[in-house]
Formats: sequence, C-alpha cells, structure tokens
Amino acid sequence: MRLRWLRLPIRVQIWIAGHRVDALIGDRIVLQIDGAHHVGAQRSEDIRHDAALKLMGFHVIRVSYTQMMDEWPMVQDLVMRAVAQGLHRA
Repeated sequence: MRLRWLRLPIRVQIWIAGHRVDALIGDRIVLQIDGAHHVGAQRSEDIRHDAALKLMGFHVIRVSYTQMMDEWPMVQDLVMRAVAQGLHRA
C-alpha cells in the first residue's frame, strides 16, 4: 500500500525461483520482509534464494519487519533509489 504512489506494478506473495517473495516491484526489484523466524536454517535458505534471484537478474532488497514498520522512511528511500536507477526494469 505504501508504494502505490510509484505507479509501478507491484505484485505481492508471488512465486519466483521456487519460493514466494513478499513483493515484486516492476519487473526486477524483489522486496523481502523478514520476521523473527528468519534465523538458522531459514536464514541460510533466504541467502540461497537471494543468490538464485540475483543470478536471474533480480535486485533483492531485504529488510526486517521492524524496519518496515518502524523505519519506513529508510525502506522507502531504498526502494526509491533502486527505482531511480532503473533497477525495476527488465
């Protein structure tokens, strides 16, 4: 909801490379939001999936749930900078 003003396609909870991503902004920016359970084996799988996404040409922005809720300006800035660089385009 917070990114609709970008007027870019934003798809949520879609499957890419065998795993669900939290949001795909445009064609190539993947926004992943980690909760407290992203530790140990889950963290290792997140790292593996990020690498697979990067090799497929996606740009991954991974933030914590706390950052998303309490530090939104920082998260928005990351997304805006990625879009300004054209990273959302295929």
